[in-house]
Amino acid sequence: MNKTDRMLAIVLELQRKELLRAEDLAAIFETSVRTIYRDIQALSESGVPIIGATGIGYSLVDGYFLPPVNFTAEEAVTLLIGTDWIEQHFDAGYGAKAQSSQKKIEAILPQSAREEVERIRSTMKLVTANGYQISDDELRFMELIRSALIEKRKVSFHYVKSLPEADGNRHSFRVVAPYGLVLVQGTWTLLAHCDLRNELRHFRLSRMKELTLLQEEYRLPDDFHLKQYKPPDDRNIQVRILADTSIRDKMMESRNFFMEKIEEHPDGLLVSLRVRHPEDLLKWVLGWGGDVVVLEPDSLRKFVREEAQKMLERY
Repeated sequence: MNKTDRMLAIVLELQRKELLRAEDLAAIFETSVRTIYRDIQALSESGVPIIGATGIGYSLVDGYFLPPVNFTAEEAVTLLIGTDWIEQHFDAGYGAKAQSSQKKIEAILPQSAREEVERIRSTMKLVTANGYQISDDELRFMELIRSALIEKRKVSFHYVKSLPEADGNRHSFRVVAPYGLVLVQGTWTLLAHCDLRNELRHFRLSRMKELTLLQEEYRLPDDFHLKQYKPPDDRNIQVRILADTSIRDKMMESRNFFMEKIEEHPDGLLVSLRVRHPEDLLKWVLGWGGDVVVLEPDSLRKFVREEAQKMLERY
């Protein structure tokens, strides 16, 4: 951190904590106490009203705030929840920036607003979707992919597909031009133009191995905008499941990605889903045990029967 950034950060810390010793500031910014003394003197000479007392610490004159930005408590909570979310779901680089942003937002709030924000935040909690925790490999891949997106460089990796190819192979080597990162139901996915398939493809970071940032550059199409991009929906297989009324609430809350609608039925709940492959739903269906019955397609009913037979043989 250079001197200018550190001096600004010192002011922000004093706005947040009200009273700090030179030793505290030196520990925060990993520098010497002597350097902090020089920074405080420079800030005072530049007009920042810092009060210092030997053996007690430094503080800012009441009413001094930097920068002159005003947030309502609700606006501040919105921003802080956003930084909490980024800290949980992004890599370490953005996690550190999220923490830094939190401190800056808190620092520019008057004491009364800061207390109200803390009361509101204490009533909310972000929980990772389905208990899923991003792995260290995925975090590292995110950093590499972010670099590739910024520098417009291709990446290569080994990829494991959920379903095998016609030859039974699930593994492949890909070289792609990254177009963007998308978080879908708690899972980070890379949208990229694949050299092997010569088209846009989606790749889950959790299925990547040996990701490498290449020197080869690429050009993003002028007409591509990630926010406007909508992937083609090739889920053309209709699945209908009848669920027992005893799991009504759990079924309503499950929010399966493939689910289209849930309707009342004389015998329970009629659940309609649309998938690319019937087996995409196999584990989800089995997870409900005997509380659900697959009505269609017959191929999924067959998969369930075969899997249930394997389970029976094991037990």
